[in-house]
Amino acid sequence: MARYSIEEFVSNTGQKDLGQGKFELERDRMLEINLNGRVWMKKGVMVAYLGDVKFTREGVLEHGLGKLMKKAVTGEGVSLTKAEGSGKVYLADSGKKISIINLNNQSIYVNGNDLLAFEESISWDIKMMRKVAGMMSGGLFNVKLEGTGMIAITTHYDPLTLMVTKDRPVFTDPNATVAWSGNLMPDLKTDISLKTFVGRSSGESIQMAFNGEGFVVIQPFEEIPYVTPVA
Repeated sequence: MARYSIEEFVSNTGQKDLGQGKFELERDRMLEINLNGRVWMKKGVMVAYLGDVKFTREGVLEHGLGKLMKKAVTGEGVSLTKAEGSGKVYLADSGKKISIINLNNQSIYVNGNDLLAFEESISWDIKMMRKVAGMMSGGLFNVKLEGTGMIAITTHYDPLTLMVTKDRPVFTDPNATVAWSGNLMPDLKTDISLKTFVGRSSGESIQMAFNGEGFVVIQPFEEIPYVTPVA
């Protein structure tokens, strides 16, 4: 067990400027944002900040009526806060591991629970897989992010990326699916043969089926528990 003097502890755990840009990983579970302007973040993930920074919850119509209607369906899972000003902002989400992705005129889908923050230059929209609503707690909604800039996503433990090819589709548990490339449009399927591996009384396993060319990011954790559909 490590034992430090106060000076050693401060030195070993202190914040360090890594020179990596606007988004930096101070720790694998702590994101530092070098703010000079505005960024968007998931509500409730700010743990500390330095400097002249103002935090504002997104306005009801700030992103348009269409997104307001989608948020009414998907609930609070993608409620956002904007940070504006100049300083350093530190984000963390229940001790989940953080990954930074730099989009270069690209797009990616991220599960709404796993989106931590993104730059203002990134455009976004809420997508919901309606077929699964009622089969899973809260349904399954995700956010499409596209453009050029940094985004930060979270995973329980280390993420694993699987490549999807035309001759090798990938099937995933929706609860363990974190993100996928913006060109893929997954289908939902059920598999009665897997009923002995899941605890759902309906006897069917819901899977996401990815076909085409791209990638899927999964985590070794089921984030949303299944619930029995109400008749």
